[in-house]
Amino acid sequence: MRPVYTRDVKLALAQINPTVGDFSGNTRKIIDFCRRAELLGARLVVFPELTVCGYPPADFLEKDSFIERAAAAIREIAEATRSMGVAVLCGTATRSDEPSGKRVRNTAVLLAKGSIAFEQHKMLLPFYDVFDEQRYFQPASSQGLFELEGQELAITICEDAWNDKGFWPRRAYDVDPVEELMAQFERTDAGARGDASDRPLILNISASPYWEGKRELRREMLAALAQRHGAAVVMVNQVGGNDSLVFDGTSLAVAADGRLLAQAASFAEDLVIVEVGGSRVPAPAPASTPSNATADALEIRSTEAGSAAGDPFGEIAAVWSALVLGVRDYVAKCGFKKALVGLSGGIDSALVAAIAVEALGKENVQGIGMPSQFSSQGSVDDSRLLAARLGIRYEVLPIRGVFEQYESVLQPLFAGTEFGLAEENLQSRIRGVLLMALSNKFNALVLTTGNKSEMSTGYCTLYGDMVGALAVIGDVWKTRVYKLARYVNRAGEVIPEATISKPPSAELRPDQKDTDSLPPYEVLDPILQAYVERYEPAEAIAASQHVDIALVRSVLRLVERSEYKRQQAAPVLKVTQKSFGMGRRFPIAAKMQV
Repeated sequence: MRPVYTRDVKLALAQINPTVGDFSGNTRKIIDFCRRAELLGARLVVFPELTVCGYPPADFLEKDSFIERAAAAIREIAEATRSMGVAVLCGTATRSDEPSGKRVRNTAVLLAKGSIAFEQHKMLLPFYDVFDEQRYFQPASSQGLFELEGQELAITICEDAWNDKGFWPRRAYDVDPVEELMAQFERTDAGARGDASDRPLILNISASPYWEGKRELRREMLAALAQRHGAAVVMVNQVGGNDSLVFDGTSLAVAADGRLLAQAASFAEDLVIVEVGGSRVPAPAPASTPSNATADALEIRSTEAGSAAGDPFGEIAAVWSALVLGVRDYVAKCGFKKALVGLSGGIDSALVAAIAVEALGKENVQGIGMPSQFSSQGSVDDSRLLAARLGIRYEVLPIRGVFEQYESVLQPLFAGTEFGLAEENLQSRIRGVLLMALSNKFNALVLTTGNKSEMSTGYCTLYGDMVGALAVIGDVWKTRVYKLARYVNRAGEVIPEATISKPPSAELRPDQKDTDSLPPYEVLDPILQAYVERYEPAEAIAASQHVDIALVRSVLRLVERSEYKRQQAAPVLKVTQKSFGMGRRFPIAAKMQV
């Protein structure tokens, strides 16, 4: 009788944080995790999708040198397996041998004993939201099972496992790669015997980005897949930030009956050893993991467990960790260490500063106060207090004199006009110039502080408060900003209570309040969420939210007329299903009835 993999061989879920194009660094990390997994008794080490080259590689895939370096990295990893007692499954980009179509494939490569033992190309190539894989990859024309040490493996790549007709009310594709692989097994002798213990093990290597609720959806979907096919499922997901996308990891193993057998950390590298049908063996934290990443992971696990028990923060803790990871990786992978935050005394800049400190360390964050004659003393005091509590350097650059100089220069042209939007935006743009000057001088990235509500309605200034390298909370609604601020203060007041409780204001004219230009955020945000994230029409929004249709249409007109601003904005860290950026594409020059 042949050995049964689910009883005799241990799997390692190697959840790593690759960098796009860093073949040497990614390869070293892959080999290091393999050696550690071997010491823990694993026989097969599974890595995420495109982990050799990093995901998403985008137009790098069109460079021959990029594909050549990917092939060289695979050879190096394969050679390393010659002296190891483990097989390695990892994702990479490979050349297509088809006479027509795309020149590159998204491939899962199984390496063992110094060579490539098996390749499976990705069949379903997503082309929606942030995904653009049909632009680059040739889809698999066929797929097959592979037997390793007596166990059949059904190897799939991310989207290939997201088309189960038993789970999705409307499938995106006609083909179901998992179903076809299991049908292949049914036609074998073992399948004909109906021996449940010999069912193929479904392996899925993924680069599945995070958004609120995604982890729970992923677990439910994979559990349903396991139950439908009566087979265990192992999914290994990328972790880390790459530009706008944040990958949460949360790799997992699910038994054939849908039970969760093991789960890796969220928002941190992890190595999980599991016997499918057995129990998890904890692994030591990798040396390459930042010192606070393990604590983050433990915090997320406890939050997930506590959420059902009435945790007041729920998924907010995960959003916080996603934003922290996104900032940390964006700054580091772009080759920087330090960040600048313009501190206005408002809640948005306070939250961004807190995120930056958690991500980069207080020694690498500097707050800049730039008060004008319209800034309240309370805002200046709140900024100084926040900086002291965060332990960051804080400098004040008053802009009143600069603003008056600009007014003097413009006076001949502005003569006879009222103080208005031009003067308000001028203050914001002076601040933007000062921040960018400091950025250039001290090699520090400016973190933009605008939220999603402001970006939606255009309540932000081009070349002013929109300047910077990364829009940290550009996918966070204003009402969620308040919840995140409360999360920051969960163990003690970091963000001053006055910052949280005072009415929000841009402070660009006397006694200004956000409600002078916008509805209250508790009214505004549900309207925006329905329109921006779900594309609901004005009539449906007004009816479902019991809001006047005229108010709804006025808000939607703000959204439509502000597209030109959003397309010039810094990259936005994605934490919702529909964020601004590459996942939401609309023309600027358009006339849309709302």
